[in-house]
Amino acid sequence: MRRVTNDVFVPAPSSVNGCLQKMAAAMPSRQDDNVVYHLRAGDHRMPLNERIGEHLRLAWSGAIACTHCGRATKKSFAQGHCYPCFKRLAQCDTCIMKPETCHYHQGTCREPEWGEKHCFQPHIVYLANSSGLKVGITRKTQMPTRWLDQGAIQALPILEVNTRQQSGFVEMLFKEQVADRTNWRAMLKGDVEPLDLVAERDRLFDLLADGLGQLRDLHGADAIRTLDEKPLDFHYPVLTFPRKVVSHNFDKQSLVEGVLQGVKGQYLMFDSGVINLRKFTGYEISIA
Repeated sequence: MRRVTNDVFVPAPSSVNGCLQKMAAAMPSRQDDNVVYHLRAGDHRMPLNERIGEHLRLAWSGAIACTHCGRATKKSFAQGHCYPCFKRLAQCDTCIMKPETCHYHQGTCREPEWGEKHCFQPHIVYLANSSGLKVGITRKTQMPTRWLDQGAIQALPILEVNTRQQSGFVEMLFKEQVADRTNWRAMLKGDVEPLDLVAERDRLFDLLADGLGQLRDLHGADAIRTLDEKPLDFHYPVLTFPRKVVSHNFDKQSLVEGVLQGVKGQYLMFDSGVINLRKFTGYEISIA
């Protein structure tokens, strides 16, 4: 079984085998065009936009490889890790999902060097519209990838902070007024109305002014910086949105196929149902 790799990819033939990775999503060359997707399996990249409207077949072999160490595993943890890596790696710790619980300062970080590289760098607090208004955080280097992975149709960076933990504190404050999760079914149905994100930002800044002031007093006035950015709009390659969302799952069915109706977020949308490919990172599949 070929190990999952992040090395340079070679173009995919019409039929390929390999371990799934998160789909590559990129902004189009023109602002009003669709997001450009590539399915990644092993060393191959398969362009997906040109496959919209065609029959696509994904078959799981039953094998799973850890995306970090490459060893075979019967079950995937934290989107593609074997259990030993899941328990050992800092990127699989609970503080990644809840940055405000960072314990680096206690000397208990699983991988201090990894934490210094990934967590002690500028992070962005943003508003997005994927299934309605939500707040989120991401490393500054992950824009706009983070929004494309969520299937957002709009996004607006509103604050920049110095560390991941600080972004978690700010996000907790904003969660008092706005959701921090995407309703993936609504996102896939396409029933999402555009929002005035600038007006929403200003409304939230007014409501949360005292809380933001307290965080600045605690971490320093320059640690939480207000941004003056323009909203971004995203368009996805979708022919038809499903009226009813039926989800495919490789753990229950080894074969997923049908006419590819669209791609949004990390989902393939077939006429037979949808599948979240990120959930099955490390699964060895054949694609035709």
